[in-house]
Amino acid sequence: MQTKRVKATVSYDGTQFAGYQFQPGMRTVQAEIDKALRKIHKDKTVYSVASGRTDAGVHAYGQVIHFDTKLDLSPDRWVMALNVLLPKDIRIVGAEYVDEDFHARYSATGKTYIFKWSYSEIQSPFERNYAVHLGKWKPDVERMRKAAAYFIGQHDFTSFCSSKTATANKVRTVRLLTLEERDNLLVLTIEGDGFLYNMVRTIAGMLLAVGIGWNAPEDVKEILKSEDRKKGPKTAPAHGLYLHSVTYGD
Repeated sequence: MQTKRVKATVSYDGTQFAGYQFQPGMRTVQAEIDKALRKIHKDKTVYSVASGRTDAGVHAYGQVIHFDTKLDLSPDRWVMALNVLLPKDIRIVGAEYVDEDFHARYSATGKTYIFKWSYSEIQSPFERNYAVHLGKWKPDVERMRKAAAYFIGQHDFTSFCSSKTATANKVRTVRLLTLEERDNLLVLTIEGDGFLYNMVRTIAGMLLAVGIGWNAPEDVKEILKSEDRKKGPKTAPAHGLYLHSVTYGD
């Protein structure tokens, strides 16, 4: 029977995971998905490939994976079969057959992330894992928006990624960066052609530092130019971050 490639969109609550990527002896999203695929394929190993990894505590609305199969199930049946076997903090929200040259990671042309801060005076126990509580800090959002403008465009983001980043080329393009106040939340949305390890969380940390007066908006320009991680800000906590969606094509 002919091998076919399935593209699936995955939503998960990252709270109880050690990250997306498989790690021996650890609970990861990939390990749970591959375990479900193995059961569907009668104990035959089937590996999924994702658009990229997310860290422990990071959530996803629209992570994208692909896997190859010889089973002849409709896309709806794939969604149903996987969700029956997956834990409740992972859901397959869509599936489709794609050409064999599609690759969840290498075919991606962009990603969108969001980061959430909470304005709540007292942190709700129901949002503690899903938004970073600002507590006494009341950031100036207009200052943050001025700082955000300096990130738009193509830059070397050495100063705004983890020092452990193995990627040699740290030039990336940020196409969109907005800040919106929604009820008791401040929500950052960022879209670009790709992101380095901890890049979004470090940008979030910088914007908050500007908002509470630790830095001026113009500091972003100088820190970018320095290409020195030591001059960059602290990395924001993982639990405020969500992989919103992955873009393919134009």
